[in-house]
Amino acid sequence: MENKVTAEKLAKYFDVTERALKKAKIAPEATFNWQEKAEDFLDMASRYFSDAKHFEEKGDVVTAFAALNYAHGWLDAGARLGLFDVDHDSELFTVD
Repeated sequence: MENKVTAEKLAKYFDVTERALKKAKIAPEATFNWQEKAEDFLDMASRYFSDAKHFEEKGDVVTAFAALNYAHGWLDAGARLGLFDVDHDSELFTVD
């Protein structure tokens, strides 16, 4: 397994993210179950973290790194939304 980011892999991630940015629109305000959403965000972060460990064990450190970034993205988004109390920790999260 090659442990470097290839131009092809980088292009794929740029493409996916660019398409997602273009597609994302601000949704109308809605009410939702706060606890359910917080649990969902934590679940997604935990799953991506677990995936990262799996890819690392397989020797695919590039995909492991990507999965870790997804995991932290879920945590960071939850913190910014106020779903998680992170005690104003602006070292681990982009809050404040």
